[in-house]
Amino acid sequence: MTTTEPAVDVLLSDGSTVQLRQIRPSDAAAIVEMHSRFSERTRYLRYFSPYPRIPERDLHRFVNVDHRDREAFVVLVGDRIVAVGRYERLGPASPDAEVAFVVEDAYQGRGIGSVLLEHLADAARRSGIVNFVAEVLPANGAMLRVFADFGYQIQRQFADGVVHLTFPIAPTEATLEVQRGREHRTEARSIARLLAPRGVVVYGASATGQGVGAAVLGHLRDGGYAGSVVPVHPTAARVAGLPAYPSAVDAGLPVDLAVVAVPPESAPEVVADAAVAGVHGLVVISAGFAEAGMAGAAVQRTLVRAAHAAGMRVIGPNCLGVANTDPAVRLNATLAPRLPVPGRVGIFSQSGVFGVALLAEADRRGLGLSSFVSAGNRADVSGNDLLQYWQDDPATDVIMLYLETFGNPRKFARLARRIGRDKPVVALASPARPPGLGDSAGPDETAVSALFAQSGVIRVDTVAELLDVGALLANQPLPVGNRVGVVANSSALAGLAATACAAHGLRVAPGYPRDVGPRASAAEFGAALAGAAADDSVDALVVLFAPPLPGQLTGTEADFAAALTAPTTDKPTVATFLVGRAPAGTPAYPSVEEAVHALARVTAYANWRRRPAGVLPDLSDVDPVAAQVALRADGGDPEALLAAYGIDVVESARIDSVDAAVDAATRLGFPVALKAASGGLRHRLDLGAVRLDLPDADTVRRAYAELAAVFGADVLVQPMVPPGVACVVELVEDPAFGPVVGFGLGGVATDLLGDRAWRAVPLTDRDATELVDAPRAAPLLRGHRGAAPVDRAALADLLLRIGRLADEQPRVRALTLNPVLARPDGLSVLHASVRIGSAAARPDTGPRRL
Repeated sequence: MTTTEPAVDVLLSDGSTVQLRQIRPSDAAAIVEMHSRFSERTRYLRYFSPYPRIPERDLHRFVNVDHRDREAFVVLVGDRIVAVGRYERLGPASPDAEVAFVVEDAYQGRGIGSVLLEHLADAARRSGIVNFVAEVLPANGAMLRVFADFGYQIQRQFADGVVHLTFPIAPTEATLEVQRGREHRTEARSIARLLAPRGVVVYGASATGQGVGAAVLGHLRDGGYAGSVVPVHPTAARVAGLPAYPSAVDAGLPVDLAVVAVPPESAPEVVADAAVAGVHGLVVISAGFAEAGMAGAAVQRTLVRAAHAAGMRVIGPNCLGVANTDPAVRLNATLAPRLPVPGRVGIFSQSGVFGVALLAEADRRGLGLSSFVSAGNRADVSGNDLLQYWQDDPATDVIMLYLETFGNPRKFARLARRIGRDKPVVALASPARPPGLGDSAGPDETAVSALFAQSGVIRVDTVAELLDVGALLANQPLPVGNRVGVVANSSALAGLAATACAAHGLRVAPGYPRDVGPRASAAEFGAALAGAAADDSVDALVVLFAPPLPGQLTGTEADFAAALTAPTTDKPTVATFLVGRAPAGTPAYPSVEEAVHALARVTAYANWRRRPAGVLPDLSDVDPVAAQVALRADGGDPEALLAAYGIDVVESARIDSVDAAVDAATRLGFPVALKAASGGLRHRLDLGAVRLDLPDADTVRRAYAELAAVFGADVLVQPMVPPGVACVVELVEDPAFGPVVGFGLGGVATDLLGDRAWRAVPLTDRDATELVDAPRAAPLLRGHRGAAPVDRAALADLLLRIGRLADEQPRVRALTLNPVLARPDGLSVLHASVRIGSAAARPDTGPRRL
């Protein structure tokens, strides 16, 4: 760590924000001031003595550190230091360091100690420190709990009235689980405070009733919000019929949320006023920030920094607002005049325009809403924060997201995998795919959908489809299989349904489609539907109703929808009614194809949920330190890098003359292969760029002369290995998922067709196994037309090792193994190319920060 490392904002256990940064010599006065605010008990527990004041010599040492053997962090609320943590190495080159921290009394019990410990351990590891030691008085139960609750394997000794602790600081599954659990709770609480505020203050509502501020104020008032609504206006005594105040604090009412509709240049005054009033979060409706250019982006950064310094979170700027339909809250702090009915669906929209469309369409369809957040520029609060909140929200069963970009893709995938096991996540994500890295174009659209599916996310392509799937999930149970019973009164509609099922991976159950005919009465149609619902060979129902013959709808049979109400069943039902209305609670779609497509999306998700999650297996012969040494070598050393992860590459020699070719072949051992050295040609047997099974020096001379004449003097010499099925393994950085591992079979045809399957890092054992079987050409690996099956377990192990490398070595920006020859008795990696750069940003690793 260096002194230039920027400060970071972190969330505390109550959902408030503080700043954490390295200590500075200029902090001396603030450290003394903080010390003066300590209670006598806090001083005694930290220093083992009354320690009423800090001697000048100690103070100088406290605030002057080298950021390697001695490091210290301070935690600030605004400009006030409220905590300090430090470590000090116990001797030159020692692997051990003593750690200690102290928190001002008023801020104890809010998780500051655990945040400091995370950042101190991260800095210490990067400085080569392996273990922390600490001395704690037995009476200091809070400090002992901080260490004990962290998941470290702690050794304790009691001597001379002090508890001596020693523990390794390398991250483990246990420590990561603890850290992510705290992350979940803090982020969820920070959002909960914004969606159920005791009061809302509105800045920028004009007394004339014009403008976005007045619109939001009117929606708050007219929506029946249960808390206090406080308009702030510099001169008006009343705004929108409500008492107005020049400052939020003047109202004397508790306000947790501020709606900001003032120009960007006025935002700093609003933040300061809201902070004095004790506001927990800002919803910035105003535009003119980052979306307007560089100057606006700078104003936006200042706004967020000021809000965080005051303990507040920011939704927006340039957003639509937030809503909560809970009858005890009834919050409509949005620009939408009307909200959908209360229900069980949470909606997040990055775009305000899409947010308006989502709310309007959900209202038209009667899709019930639990809560809604539009993030706009997403300067602070993001879709990941809402995932954390909705995971435990008892009012939300289904999560719907509109995402234009991914600020923290690894975290999104991690959260979705966890949350999707209990609550479905449906995402309308931007289809834009920037160019890939390295030799690969990266995942295509089909592969991106597979990556979402790997994380349990139901990816859709349109707003209509987002609501199609959401309505099905909100109103129907999940299917237990893919067998569909189609019941219709039209053979044409039944045929369309059967075709759509086959196209989307669903199977029409035996005996279906069941066509009751156009003359069937409502009672006959209902009986057919009841029979399908009771049929054990059916997992889901598709009901199709066309207009009956003229004159058939008479008397009480006019409302077919009422007669066709599905029997109580645990099987999901979708319907297409070309006349009339579907039964209440049954999702109805304008076309057969839309109904079946929504059912197929939900069925694929249900299949994912039934599959075991997989584990991250232990891998032998993995040495991350050796890998880092290989990366620091001049130009990088791909073979040594891969060897550090237990992957051997068949040795090769690059030569540029016939004599060098013979010498290399003699050293490597006959028979050998000669290949054009260009990365694009070295596996192109079809172009004559490869010569195989050269048994002696004379054949090597002839082969070299032939290759050099066509492809140039640079040639690779490599010992022969047993033949196998050629495969390709790749690693690239995907904009939506971070590092992803790709697998496919080699060859011009599969390259041309883009037959690659992809999975996001980290790979579980199940991910690796499924990845081997996912390409369309994968049957060649299981034995095709008499060929022996290859060792697919060896391929899965190779993919796990590449996934582990990708997860632990962010400097590896792209990697290709091509070809990998898979055989019944194992595999051989013939060539490897690696692109190394500066460490890619991995925002989902390391200690917690916003």
